Amino acid sequence: MRTLMSVIALSVVCACFLASAGPVHGQAAIKVGIVDTYTGPATTYTEDVLDGFKLAVNQINAKGGVLGRKIEFTRRDDKFKPDIALEMTKDLVMREKVDILMGSTNSGGALAMSEFARKEKIPFIVTDAKSDKITGERGHRYVFNTNENTAMIGRATALMLSKKPWVKYWIMGEDYEFGHACADEIWSNLKKLRPDVQLLGQSWRKVGETDLAPYITPAMNAKPDCIISAAGGGGVVNFLKAIKATGLEKKIAIYQHYATDLLALRPLGMDAPEGVMGSSSYHFYYPNTPDNKAFSDEFMKVYKRYPGSTAFYGYVAGQLIAKAYQKAGKIDTERFIDAMEGLTVDSPIGKIQMRACDHQLILPMYFGVTKKTKAYPFLVGSDFVTISGKDYLPSCEEIMKLRGGK
Repeated sequence: MRTLMSVIALSVVCACFLASAGPVHGQAAIKVGIVDTYTGPATTYTEDVLDGFKLAVNQINAKGGVLGRKIEFTRRDDKFKPDIALEMTKDLVMREKVDILMGSTNSGGALAMSEFARKEKIPFIVTDAKSDKITGERGHRYVFNTNENTAMIGRATALMLSKKPWVKYWIMGEDYEFGHACADEIWSNLKKLRPDVQLLGQSWRKVGETDLAPYITPAMNAKPDCIISAAGGGGVVNFLKAIKATGLEKKIAIYQHYATDLLALRPLGMDAPEGVMGSSSYHFYYPNTPDNKAFSDEFMKVYKRYPGSTAFYGYVAGQLIAKAYQKAGKIDTERFIDAMEGLTVDSPIGKIQMRACDHQLILPMYFGVTKKTKAYPFLVGSDFVTISGKDYLPSCEEIMKLRGGK
């Protein structure tokens, strides 16, 4: 009997030891739940986010994962609708038990996801939505942003335009949150820097509208020095196509965020207009550094295309997740959040930091003009001027004021 009891006791000890110190590959994976738009025109941007993230995850897992655990992900399609985004988010958290949420390109959806993440205390990494409310007035402990928001676009663009000789402006945009927020931020900041500038008029079109002649004509008749275009996604492509057809770029200076971005220029091939001023926080060919080339080459090798700016956002999100858990030393939500604050990672464009006060990634903004080249079957950006993120981001004091001192 004593021998039997000894065997049982030994078995229990062994079982406990194996459960606590079993092989690393047997540990549960870190689960990331992605809610984004995988239907319609927005997929041009969201598929790049996903593929950039997958590239980072595959590299991390190939090296043994994070703290002995692999990263896994599952995705849901929000069809660019905030209510569906929230529904999918709840499913991922409640049923799939994900450790981290990621997404979405739709600002309304991202804000809904963010509020749910706050209540459930789940880390949420925003990879493409541009609303400055996400890390601004509605920011909180559990939300982070890896791309540039409308406040960042507005301030950086105003800095650049303030150095130009142009005085008379016209605003053209898409009639939705991003369009208006982007235009408002650019104009209000430009007016502060250059009180002499004048807004001659504005023309706003529905999202997705392709016939832009009724909106371009009044702008041409007003004869501004420069047109500020405020469009996003497929709207940028439509705008570039329309001004090429009218030859507007040869008569008036034009600025459009993302005009130099691969995801806007690649669909147009060599038919995009030259000389349009644009901005983006990532280009696969600039800066021309070994790290950026290595990322671009690897992305091309795996996906047979060059990475756009959103691929960079997704890739960096993967890097941040891995490094934050490593810094935390264990798979724990609150320690992960603490580790993310102020975290610096080596990215394709150099070291970049997640600002602690608002959880906004500090990104440079590259300004250039569209140009044809024999190197690629589409136009690229040229004559780049770089504005450092620290030179244009809203201050931490401004962010705290927006949040009511919280």
